[in-house]
Amino acid sequence: MRITDFASQRMAQAFVDYMATRGVTLRIEQDSRYTLWLDNDAQLELVENELNQFIRDPNHPRYQMASWHSGTTNSGITYSHSSLMANLRERAGPLTLIVMAACIIVFILMQIVGDGTVLSWLSWPDVDQHFQLWRWFSHALLHFSLVHILFNLLWWWYLGGAIEKRLGSGKLFVIMLISALLSGWMQAKFSGVLFGGLSGVVYALMGYAWLRGERDPASGIFLERGLMAFSIVWLVIGYMGWFGLSIANAAHVTGLLTGLAMAFVDTRKK
Repeated sequence: MRITDFASQRMAQAFVDYMATRGVTLRIEQDSRYTLWLDNDAQLELVENELNQFIRDPNHPRYQMASWHSGTTNSGITYSHSSLMANLRERAGPLTLIVMAACIIVFILMQIVGDGTVLSWLSWPDVDQHFQLWRWFSHALLHFSLVHILFNLLWWWYLGGAIEKRLGSGKLFVIMLISALLSGWMQAKFSGVLFGGLSGVVYALMGYAWLRGERDPASGIFLERGLMAFSIVWLVIGYMGWFGLSIANAAHVTGLLTGLAMAFVDTRKK
């Protein structure tokens, strides 16, 4: 009896492994999709009930543990290898990739000609530079260490890519511009114009993804509560000055509040 089919290899195998712990044997047939077959139709009701729970929360730890306990290496599924760029493109849209490339190019340029030179081109506008409009946003492309750029770009790819894939490039573009502008403006009030980084935008994405997921789960946009708690802890670390890090606290807080406000507006009818 045919039970269902999955597009994902891993999801199909996870459900098969979990049902094995319940004493149910399912077979996978691989074609363009991964179809599950049940030999003993007396177990159909149990399988259907478990399938409904699995679809609601396929990432629950019980399914991962089942694969450790009952999974085998001869399941019949062959996993294809993919490149790093293919994995990046799978989650990220064009805007996500363009911003990542721009940050990397600017970072390399800073190593070649020096931080001060690139800051003079791209930093937040000083008193006589307000009509150089790119400066209101280009400060987000500046990063001052390898850890700085890696941290920001990983979050940008993880959250920005998901938002672009599900809500479109336009939505990500609006969040990025508004959060870069507001977080930069607030940081300049506290520290002057010599700052940079995508973290104000990243915190906006964190706030947006978390609140959007809480108020509108059907959107497919979310940030796990544990990761949201981590972002708050990181804010506290920044304000306390632990580890001797130079952190743009004003930009982080402003970005977070901007993302929360935008998510609230987008879900006001939810």
